[in-house]
Amino acid sequence: MIVLALDTTGRTGSAAVVRDREVLAETSGDPAITHAARLPGELMDVLARAEVPLAAVDLLAVAAGPGSFTGLRVGIAAMQGLAMAIGKPIVPVSALEALALVAAAPAGQLIAPWVDAQRGEVFASMYEVGELTPLLDSTALPPDETLARIAALAAGRRIHFVGDGATRYAARITAVLGSGAEVAAIVPRLAGAVGLIAAAAPQRAVAPHAIAPIYVRRPDVELTRERRAREA
Repeated sequence: MIVLALDTTGRTGSAAVVRDREVLAETSGDPAITHAARLPGELMDVLARAEVPLAAVDLLAVAAGPGSFTGLRVGIAAMQGLAMAIGKPIVPVSALEALALVAAAPAGQLIAPWVDAQRGEVFASMYEVGELTPLLDSTALPPDETLARIAALAAGRRIHFVGDGATRYAARITAVLGSGAEVAAIVPRLAGAVGLIAAAAPQRAVAPHAIAPIYVRRPDVELTRERRAREA
């Protein structure tokens, strides 16, 4: 099975072509250029690098969130349009799940994927190494509140933190958890992991119109509108 995957949850983002359990090609985007300006060119570029024609793609996959609200909408819309054009379904994948898959953590540790949610918060969850069923439902909270929940659940086990939220708040993680935590220094690309998850679970696929962003927290525009209504 050949999967074309896209991640636009962050400014850089990535695209990948996966065949069964192998990532044939994966590319990172230019964060200086918006996702809207880069798509669908990025998808065509990664197909060319993998030497796979669009007609050979069996399945599409997209990181549905959490992450940048604008990025999510652009990425999902791009994949919806492509899916309708080629008549293929799409597998929506959580960015936190994809981070857990690519985290370089040894057996026995827990994995805590953190995505920078801005506004002093992180999107977070927690997984066992090698498992993609979360131990903690996705949250959008300040780092200290998130660490308190994770520490209580970990019960002294060592935790591997990964993602742009983890690198942003690495000093705080270390200050709170000390030697009980390690923070990945590099934020991994996610499109390859998104494609691998989709290839392993094609039954998750849905029709293009059924894709919904995984926001976790309500969009900023709604929060701003609510705040202004209270202040009026």
